Amino acid sequence: QVQLVESGGGLVQPGGSLRLSCAASGSTFNNYAMGWFRQAPGKEREFAAAISWSGGSTEVADSVKGRFTISRDNARNTVFLQMNSLKPEDTAVYYCAAKRAWFDNIYKQTDEYVYWGQGTQVTVSS
Repeated sequence: QVQLVESGGGLVQPGGSLRLSCAASGSTFNNYAMGWFRQAPGKEREFAAAISWSGGSTEVADSVKGRFTISRDNARNTVFLQMNSLKPEDTAVYYCAAKRAWFDNIYKQTDEYVYWGQGTQVTVSS
């Protein structure tokens, strides 16, 4: 069992930055691949970024490429999403997710993840 708690969301102006954090507890963090997903009102939850258990492999969605970066600190049981040059279309609830992994892979599908946080709201508006 893994418990995930996101933080760092808020209201930011277009062009601004936010850093989301996801703190994990309850199991050995470096056994888990991690992902960030987001869900805007009236839309399905979509992939934003993923990182392998070692941190050696990462991937971000095309819509955020060059602006978002995912990283992890296994010593602190935390995964981060650095979001720069934010746009109004980035407005969504952002969710952290964890998947027990036996290989150092990344995972991009929502149904591959078992554990989810409660989400943190990101609003980009002037």
